[in-house]
Amino acid sequence: MRVSIGLPANDWQACAAAAKQAEDDGADAVTASELKHDPFTPLAFAAMATQRVALVPSVAIAFPRSPMVVANLAWDINRHSKGRFVVGLGSQIKAHNERRFSTPWVAPAARLGEYIESLRAIFRCWETGEKLNYQGKYYNFSLMTPEFSPGPQGLPMPPIAMAAVGPLMLKTAARVADSVRLHSFATREYLEKVVRPLIAEELAACGKSFENFEITGGGFVATGPDAASVRAAAETVRYRVAFYGSTPAYRGVFDLHGVSDLGVKLTEMSKQGQWSQMAAQVPDDVLDLFVARATYDELPGAIEKRYGGIVDTVSIDFAPGTSTAARRATIEAVQAIPSTFKGFRT
Repeated sequence: MRVSIGLPANDWQACAAAAKQAEDDGADAVTASELKHDPFTPLAFAAMATQRVALVPSVAIAFPRSPMVVANLAWDINRHSKGRFVVGLGSQIKAHNERRFSTPWVAPAARLGEYIESLRAIFRCWETGEKLNYQGKYYNFSLMTPEFSPGPQGLPMPPIAMAAVGPLMLKTAARVADSVRLHSFATREYLEKVVRPLIAEELAACGKSFENFEITGGGFVATGPDAASVRAAAETVRYRVAFYGSTPAYRGVFDLHGVSDLGVKLTEMSKQGQWSQMAAQVPDDVLDLFVARATYDELPGAIEKRYGGIVDTVSIDFAPGTSTAARRATIEAVQAIPSTFKGFRT
């Protein structure tokens, strides 16, 4: 199993050191999320400070950005990192696209599929000199002059990872992407009964396999050096479960476990602005469906029980002050968990 470490996207001065630490600890990738901050800049700093780890936005919101803009960012970071960049993209939900980004919400799965196809067309144009001529329903690209082409890199094309929750997005990811980044609001049963079968069917139809298609995430990890720190981390996760559980589009996960009423209640509380009170509505038995929680020494077993056989990459956040020995030992033990994914074909 692969291990990724999140970067402090709120502190550019700390990103290089954090990425170097993650690499020295043996992590496979570093990520930067797009919540309050841009996800690309921290990875540029990380690229300059590392030699081995993959660099992944987790995830960049696609529709407010033209594919050409993302292609430029990806091409530059991939070149400066000598081929270690993975393009991580997600659609976000309708309300955020329309009301936070002022971006039209149209056929998100089909549109994101075209987005990824057009990115690949742009990459081929720059790398091979192929004429740029992508014609889709939502995206069209046909102009690229030497003045605006960054030119070939002589490196593998950047793999593309796509965030997915519902069936259409999952199928689209399997068809057009190299990796699916599953939403944290997921349980093992949901992954086994809904996610994996959908992806397996689509991969088979496309002549692809799980050996070259990475599955990342699909839940939370709460850990620390002692029981108290694990409890504190779990409370943070409890809030995230409540927050995500309030989104009607994610209700299917609650439905599978017979707790649909909890989702309805959380949605109503969110409409009333009762954000600080929502976490208390999530009982421990529901929380444990979403999280692997254990101290560092017991974490590999908890991760294997929660994710083993269905996920290739998990993200671990270590508490400040965790010793180098503890970080390295934990990462190494998690990496020993068997995984189907063998590497990207780009």
